[in-house]
Amino acid sequence: MINRHSPDDRRPPQLSKKMPPLELHLSLPLLTIFALLALSASSDFTFPSFTSLSLRNFTFLGDSYLRNGLIVLTRVAFVPSSSSGSAIFAAPLSFFDPDSNTTASFSTHFTFSIKSPSSNSYGDGLTFFLSPDSQTLGSPGGFLGLVNSSCLTKNRFVAIEFDTRQDPHFHDPDNDHVGLDIDSLESIKTADPSLSGIDLKSGNSITAWIDYKNDQRCLLVFLSYTDQKPRKPLLSINIDLSPYLKEPVHPGFSASMERSTELHLIESWSFEAFGFLPVRPKTQPHNVSDSSVIGRPSILVSGSRSKHHKRLVLGLGITGPAFFCAVLVALGYVALRKRRKIKNVKSFKAEIMTGPREFSYKELKNATRGFHSSRILGHGAFGTVYKAYFARSGSVAAVKRSKHSHEGKTEFMAELTIIACLRHKNLIHLQGWCIEKDELLLVYDYMPNGSLDKVLYSELPDEWTLLNWTRRKNIAVGLASVLRYLHQECEQQVIHRDIKTSNVMLDGDFNPRLGDFGLARLMDHDKSPVSTLTAGTMGYLAPEYLQYGKVTEKTDVFSYGIVILEVACGRRPIERDPSNQKMVVHLVDWVWGLHSKGNIIETADKRLNGEFEVEEMRRLLLVGLCCANPDSSMRPSMRRVLHILVNEADLPVIPRVKPGVNFSDSLPLALEDLVSKCEEGEEDEDEDEDEDEDEEELRSPCGVLCKIRVD
Repeated sequence: MINRHSPDDRRPPQLSKKMPPLELHLSLPLLTIFALLALSASSDFTFPSFTSLSLRNFTFLGDSYLRNGLIVLTRVAFVPSSSSGSAIFAAPLSFFDPDSNTTASFSTHFTFSIKSPSSNSYGDGLTFFLSPDSQTLGSPGGFLGLVNSSCLTKNRFVAIEFDTRQDPHFHDPDNDHVGLDIDSLESIKTADPSLSGIDLKSGNSITAWIDYKNDQRCLLVFLSYTDQKPRKPLLSINIDLSPYLKEPVHPGFSASMERSTELHLIESWSFEAFGFLPVRPKTQPHNVSDSSVIGRPSILVSGSRSKHHKRLVLGLGITGPAFFCAVLVALGYVALRKRRKIKNVKSFKAEIMTGPREFSYKELKNATRGFHSSRILGHGAFGTVYKAYFARSGSVAAVKRSKHSHEGKTEFMAELTIIACLRHKNLIHLQGWCIEKDELLLVYDYMPNGSLDKVLYSELPDEWTLLNWTRRKNIAVGLASVLRYLHQECEQQVIHRDIKTSNVMLDGDFNPRLGDFGLARLMDHDKSPVSTLTAGTMGYLAPEYLQYGKVTEKTDVFSYGIVILEVACGRRPIERDPSNQKMVVHLVDWVWGLHSKGNIIETADKRLNGEFEVEEMRRLLLVGLCCANPDSSMRPSMRRVLHILVNEADLPVIPRVKPGVNFSDSLPLALEDLVSKCEEGEEDEDEDEDEDEDEEELRSPCGVLCKIRVD
């Protein structure tokens, strides 16, 4: 907690006339600096730990948040990920006195730790900085959350970096080093922490002392595993920082990682400024007050004043009643709109179940840092998903924000009313919802391992081992279980209509969680199929659905079959032919082709290195082909699929040659009405910009000409 004055108190602090005995021992220079910094904040504060009361003193940007008394600067990631965050002291501190032309000295010490769940995956490190900008947030990776990769000279700062990865771009000497950075990540001077017996990546608590003595123009950095300050500094630099401390600055911390699993924690922090000379009293060259200047009064002519008065009375007589009527009409209109809005909200609330709670818009806005771009996890069919941190409870959630407040209400209502009453271990749990300020928001459990497609198609070898055979088989069984629940065990049958790897999320144990019910439809059991506008993702759409737009449980079964083949083969539904980039290959056709030759096991993902049960892999691949059969009548129910996967039922006979389907020449829907979201996955949560993708024309299995994106 702050020892003297909270930075939120905008009134100048008053020094008590009756000072406690301890404060009588304060030196005159220290009392002087408190007086000089009274308008901004106390320059002397200590945080033995960080509690919820500390929140008012900090600005958290990016992925940083408060948890269990610690400041966490980067996200908790058990798979390689990119992340950056900063925690900044909210009130500015003044180090320069223009009257005496003196810059204060400062001393700070803090305890930090850098941890990684993987011995082979380290991030980029953390920094302590002073910056005039209270919104300092840089890019992940070697930019240490301090510098923006697109504008290296934008942020101004004086920083001590505790770097854990060598970046040749910034001329880093080695992996572990401590350095002084000023407005650039090319360090002015560095030192090897191993000289003090310190391993920055040990995961142990490390205490750092940073002392700047303005009179000696010297900066010292000390490191220790204990709370005893070493006698010899690790880093000593002769430098004058006064040119960089002329304006008030915010002290803070930043950290980053890129495609790694490093975690950066601040455990405690103390800061002190000192060394101002006594302030010289200001002298006034002339004893003239501001009020001594007399202005010349204006002269009014009586005739013009009388005419002006008559015109004013006449104008008020005409415009007054008109203005009054206009105000009444405006107030009535506002009241009517407010009444309708309240009525709509009440009607909206009545349509959902009582399970999920209602969040306030302010609560969700604060939890997502004003829906900041650094909190984006991905983009769904009907909105953007943000990471939300709720300081009061210390919990993390995912907030889905609808793209269109009016057009998206139908989809929003569908997702809310459907998922609110569903209960299954393989569904993403809905925590709550919000409809305020013409915004539609859903709050879900946060999935730390992201979506299935991100892990399945990662280019990092370290991530390939995360989806071993046991986990892949568990994903197939979990998805089959939840689809059986939706199709056959709910009071009303639920057709998801958008099953794909990017809508399958993975929890901390890599269990699958099906989400994104924006396209889902409720149907009564044993009712006729419903024709609807075709929507979904190309590559996952059943042929009869593309042709007729008819929604049945078999359309979900087809999409499930495609996902299962992806899990087993590690390939996307539609890919370029490696030997001919102008050609594309359908996953189903490729697997079926090798099945017809008796070589279906050759389709197994090579990244598994053969570490799987051959018969189990064969069964999974054949289940995928059975579900992705172009003839919907030949597809099994999800209940039978689940029984097959757990060896409680035999596989049906899979024909050696892929069956064909004949359709009528005349389409029941116009071609322009056949809408498909031609995407291959959600946007990466850690990328600032989407990668450009080529578009090619391709005929779907049913002959409908579509445009798709192909990697």
